[in-house]
Amino acid sequence: MATSTYLSNPLVTINAVDMTDQVTSAVFTRVIEALESTSFGSTSRVYTSGLANNSLTVTLYNSYAMSETYDTLKALVGTQVTVKVKPTSGAASATNPEHTLTGAYLETLPLVNGQLGALDTIDITFTGGVYGVVVA
Repeated sequence: MATSTYLSNPLVTINAVDMTDQVTSAVFTRVIEALESTSFGSTSRVYTSGLANNSLTVTLYNSYAMSETYDTLKALVGTQVTVKVKPTSGAASATNPEHTLTGAYLETLPLVNGQLGALDTIDITFTGGVYGVVVA
């Protein structure tokens, strides 16, 4: 029987600050760029692994209150930080892996993304960094 993960209580930390109560979406992508190594005489393309180019994109409610979204993120633009995501707030395990990007770069911070009658949300993307996972 197939199973899938239902994210009802994930944990998202940005630079060691728990941002879970402001996050509505998280997309953690692990990428190893493909380098073509096809040579003469080959009948199909051949690739080898290149540099890692990982990313984490999160959607957050934009709050200007002390210790909330804007206050936490404003000083991180243009810096490298550590970001972590776990499917649940429980201890890291094989069924609750903690995915980490160490040295991820935050290039931009949207300041306002508002619409009449809607909550202000922002999308931020952390790129690069060294990927790690803790399962115990």
